[in-house]
Amino acid sequence: MSPSCKFMQCLQFAARKHANQRRKDIKQTPYINHPINVSTILSTEAYINDEVVLMAALLHDSVEDTDTTFEEIEEQFGSEICDIVREVTDDKSLAKEERKRLQIENAANCSTKAKLIKLADKLDNLRDLQISLPVGWQEERRNEYFRWAKKVIDNLRGTNQHLEDRLDEIFIAVLN
Repeated sequence: MSPSCKFMQCLQFAARKHANQRRKDIKQTPYINHPINVSTILSTEAYINDEVVLMAALLHDSVEDTDTTFEEIEEQFGSEICDIVREVTDDKSLAKEERKRLQIENAANCSTKAKLIKLADKLDNLRDLQISLPVGWQEERRNEYFRWAKKVIDNLRGTNQHLEDRLDEIFIAVLN
């Protein structure tokens, strides 16, 4: 199945927005790889073919990490995608610990589409952390992230067994 024109526009939009950003890994991977990975995980590992979910996955960090606004997303990609992106976007005006607490607390109340993105997002982040630590991180900080991510994931359970199984494999490998 080939991607639609709208999906490709969304991919280009995300690539433009994240163009000058890098991941925090040693290789400083282009940031756009992460939203692409999240969308790919949903498609190939969770067997999701809902283009709305896949497009929202491409945009999931746009408002949080770029100058993108919700209004811009709604105007270009519609209210359904915008609503999903809104659900998965942290409020950067809050302290980091508060944002992390709210992710755990609010995870169970998200829509199924938002939960899918959260699962795939955590899966991609945890896989990256298995490979290498971000610059400035020690092993304990990585383990703290894994323990926190597990709390978020535990509140998303029952959403997609395929992703949950992949996440459990990682938790067993790292936390035990």
